Amino acid sequence: MDEGKVFTRCVSVLSGEVEILTKIVEAQKSVRQAVVNREWVDFDTTIQEINELGAALASLEDERLKLLPKGKDFSAWIAEFSLQESAELSKLYREVKAQTFKVKVVNESFAVYLNEARSLTAAYLEAVCPARGGKLYTRKGSKVSQDLKSMVVNNRF
Repeated sequence: MDEGKVFTRCVSVLSGEVEILTKIVEAQKSVRQAVVNREWVDFDTTIQEINELGAALASLEDERLKLLPKGKDFSAWIAEFSLQESAELSKLYREVKAQTFKVKVVNESFAVYLNEARSLTAAYLEAVCPARGGKLYTRKGSKVSQDLKSMVVNNRF
């Protein structure tokens, strides 16, 4: 493949990665809103969308890695292009890294939110039912895990 085609393909791949990562960030925000609002249908739909976007991103990432010559890192490789082409590829690559960082930040903030909600729920259950000794039971009386991953509180007495 000649250098012009490689450059064009690399621009296309990097631009696609930026676009997909931007969509993933927005979808992650939608997941958070769905959880906060307890809209589980929206949650399931958005999770499926994120999975599809992740598969598309992985495909583009594989394609980008195939464009790189064996044994060269991206910075050394783009230095072989003209100054203008190198600058454009560098800009796109920085944007991919920035969007990747945004995905990581949104994930971490959501994890913090979920951990806080889990801690609050555990504290609430301990305050409401101190006699249970930190144990959870099913409706039939069987002991269950205390991880609070999937729990429904029946507040009708």
